[in-house]
Formats: sequence, C-alpha cells, structure tokens
Amino acid sequence: MKVFFYGLFMDQELLRKLGVAPSNAVAGFVEGFELCIGERATLQRRPGAKLHGVVMDLDNAEATSLYSEGSVADYVPEIVNVELANGGSVEATCYNLPAEKVTGANEDYARSLFEVASKLGMPKTCLNQISTYFKS
Repeated sequence: MKVFFYGLFMDQELLRKLGVAPSNAVAGFVEGFELCIGERATLQRRPGAKLHGVVMDLDNAEATSLYSEGSVADYVPEIVNVELANGGSVEATCYNLPAEKVTGANEDYARSLFEVASKLGMPKTCLNQISTYFKS
C-alpha cells in the first residue's frame, strides 16, 4: 500500500529500526492541508495550504503494526491525493490525528522533524512552517 508520511516517519532509517521495510520513497505534497504539531505531528485542513511529505510503499501488516504503537494509536487512515515531486500524482493512505485529540506542544518533536525534513531536502516553505513551532 502507498502511505503518505509528513512527520518523523518520513525517515526511512527510523522506520527500519521500528521493523518496517519501506520502499519506493518519493517526495510529494498534498493540497488543502497544513502541518500542526502538538505532542506529535498531524494535519489540519486549510484551503490553499500545501503540505510536503514522502510517499512510501509498505505492506498492510506493516502499516497496521506501525500505527498500533501507543503514541500513534489514535491516528486514523484517510485517502489523500499526493502530487509527486517526480511528476504525476497518486492516491495514498495518510494517518491523521483527529483534531479533538491534538494536545500540547512538543518543541523537541518539531526540532527533530526539522532535521528530518532538512535531510530529505524539503522545500524552504516546509522548513519555515516547521520552525514556527520553535519557542526560541
């Protein structure tokens, strides 16, 4: 299955450490969503917004296992249309935390996400959006 990641799970190395074997990673973006960082990252709908991330292939069992871990167990899958950086588009499953479950603010998470996004060469607009969650 194709999964669109926008948080720390964009890091294939992290996924492998968690026992997941991602393949065919391609950068892309979804329109109509923006990043929200509480304790973890989630998406919020906002017309005109654009959110960058990575599409990867996982098998269904891997995705289920990945999102059964306690800190992400409340995330729910939804289908999004991803515009791929290499051209074209693809439907992918995106796991998202319902708005009513978004709590807190986690600057350490935001800084880790900034590192991952930088390493992946995400656009400056993406990095700027993440950096708005830095307190200093």
